[in-house]
Amino acid sequence: MGIETASYLMMGSILALLVTGLPLAFITGLIALVFALAWFGPMSIPLVTTRVYSFINEYVLIAIPMFVLMASILDRSGIAKDLYNTMRVFAGQLRGGVAVQTLVVAIFLAAMSGIIGGEIVLLGLLALPQMLRLGYDRRLSIGTVCAGGSLGTMVPPSIVLIIYGLTANVSISELFIATIFPAMLLGSLYIAYILIRCYLNPNMGPAAAREELEISWSDKLRMIKGVVLPVLVAIWVLGSIYAGVASVTEAACMGVVGVIVSTWLRKELNWTMIRDSLRQTLNTCGMIIWIGIGASALVGVYNLMGGNRFVESVILGLDVAPVVVVLIMMAILLILGLFMDWIGIALLTMPIFVPIVISLGYNPIWFGILFSMNMQVSYISPPFGPAAFYLKSVAPPSISLKEIFMSMWPFILLQLIALGLVLTFPGIALWLPGIEY
Repeated sequence: MGIETASYLMMGSILALLVTGLPLAFITGLIALVFALAWFGPMSIPLVTTRVYSFINEYVLIAIPMFVLMASILDRSGIAKDLYNTMRVFAGQLRGGVAVQTLVVAIFLAAMSGIIGGEIVLLGLLALPQMLRLGYDRRLSIGTVCAGGSLGTMVPPSIVLIIYGLTANVSISELFIATIFPAMLLGSLYIAYILIRCYLNPNMGPAAAREELEISWSDKLRMIKGVVLPVLVAIWVLGSIYAGVASVTEAACMGVVGVIVSTWLRKELNWTMIRDSLRQTLNTCGMIIWIGIGASALVGVYNLMGGNRFVESVILGLDVAPVVVVLIMMAILLILGLFMDWIGIALLTMPIFVPIVISLGYNPIWFGILFSMNMQVSYISPPFGPAAFYLKSVAPPSISLKEIFMSMWPFILLQLIALGLVLTFPGIALWLPGIEY
């Protein structure tokens, strides 16, 4: 059997087993084991275990449970609620102001944790009822919550970028810096879209009643004081990374300490919060590690079979411009994102795609930003966009899953526009870290 036939057989096996409902981690691990035995014989088992060991021995992986724990504690504290209420002071009587406020809060939450699911649940509990009560258009409200909550894929400290940096072997700190302008671009497109829609049709986002905004200065001061500590934690974590004072792993540990101290000072810290946060962290990180183990084994075996050279020769053999090759990769990622989790996509495709991108003369930092933007599209795209299911779990019963997915199409188009802009103008991502294209 040649590598071409083996590649088709391997891909077909993955798709066939995915249909059965087996977890991706078990599928990739099983296929890696079968192909290793069939291609190299029993003596290949140490090759698989060596590949797995090299993955779990990566020091930067420690940052993931730290950021997940940080997000879990934030989810269970009143910090998000205070942050949302504080933004009402600044939203004023702006048409669509509550939706804009929701996006700003989503960016702050993303900067404090880097985890997506918890943000959507929090915004679904805090912002969605508020917008519906004020008479906001249902689809605009739903799309704002899902799209805003999904900004965690790009806003540092993004777990997506950490995994990409690990698999592509590039600086995670530079990825965090490079994603700032693209994240601001996408957030600005969301805000512009909401404001334009609400000013063209005031019924889509009516201004809040004046009496609802009449808050005494003492209350305003108390609300602002309630979010000073968590905002300082975000500045502390990201500032230490950008200034080169701490690595991503060290900054993640500092963030956990900062959040714990903040909740303690707010008199919210208790044993139940810590226990539940640790349990959620264990469940989330266990999933990530198992998918990583299976994907690492599969990619390692496939590369030993010569699969990376086969894919590279096929792609580089295309008689097209290099940018078309990148567009093909983006299309593949978009299609995979309809059916697979972003963790599996990253660990399966990036070890193959990134060397090709580098051989074409492109910067892997820029490609990492494109990848994170692509995964954000997948996060809200039907049929399996996780954002829709997170929101459905806390949305009013009258809101169906179909309505949630229909509400996200304008925001998906905005994401594709932002992706196209960063692809066309790499300086959007590379200017701030000072990297030459």
